[in-house]
Amino acid sequence: MVLAGFFVCNALIAEMIGVKIFSLEKVFGISPMNWTILGVEDLGFNLTAGVLLWPVIFVMTDIINEYFGAKGVKFLSFMTAGLIIFAFAMIYLAIALPPNDWWTNLSGLNKENPDQSLNNLNLAFGKIFGQGLWIIIGSLIAFLVGQLIDVFVFQKIKQYTGEKKVWLRATGSTLVSQFIDSFVVLFIAFYIGADWELVRVLAIGIVNYIYKFGIAILLTPVIYFAHHIIDRYLGENLAHKLKEEALLK
Repeated sequence: MVLAGFFVCNALIAEMIGVKIFSLEKVFGISPMNWTILGVEDLGFNLTAGVLLWPVIFVMTDIINEYFGAKGVKFLSFMTAGLIIFAFAMIYLAIALPPNDWWTNLSGLNKENPDQSLNNLNLAFGKIFGQGLWIIIGSLIAFLVGQLIDVFVFQKIKQYTGEKKVWLRATGSTLVSQFIDSFVVLFIAFYIGADWELVRVLAIGIVNYIYKFGIAILLTPVIYFAHHIIDRYLGENLAHKLKEEALLK
C-alpha cells in the first residue's frame, strides 16, 4: 500500500507540474549548452518540471516489480493511467466553472513590482492546469508503454541473474524504458499534435534521454537503499519468498 500510494502520488504530481519548462543549466548557474543535434541548433537542457519525478516513478516500478512481479506493476500502471484521466477530467471541469469576480482580480496590479502583477487569476488557472489534449494523450501513452517495457526487460534480466545484480535489472530496464518514453511522448504531443518537424522531435528526445540516462545512473544507490529498508521491514525469509514468487507472476 505504501509503495502503491507513493507510485500513484508521484505520477499524478508529475503530470500536474509537467506544464512548466525550466532550464537545468540555470539551476546550476552554468551557460546554456547550445548543442547542435541532427542539424537542430541551440539545444540545451530545457526540461519539463515533470522530469523531477518520472525517474523516481521508474525506480518505484523496479522496486514493486522486485517484490510483487509484473502483474502488480501492470495493475498499478493501468490504475494510475485511469486516475490521471480522472484527474484531468476534474481539472477541465474546474476550469469551465464560472469564476467569482472578486477571486478573478484577487492579486490585482503591483505598480512597484510589475512582475508580481496578475490581471486575471482565472485565466492563469486555465493556462497552468489546462494542458493540451495531445500532450495529455502523449504523456499517458508514453507512461504505459514505458511501464510495460520496463516490466518486460526487468523480468527477463532477473530470470538470468536471480536476486543478484540488482543494479543491472533495475537500472538496465529503466534505461531502456526511458529511451522509449522520451521519444513516444514528444512524437505524439508535438509531431502529431503540433506539426513539429520530425528531426526537431528526435533532437529534443536525445537531449531529454541524456538527462534521464544520467539520473537513472545516479539513482542506482537509492534502489539498493530501498531494498535494504524493505528487506529489513519484511524480514529476510518473507522478502526472499516475495522475490521468488514475483518471478512467477
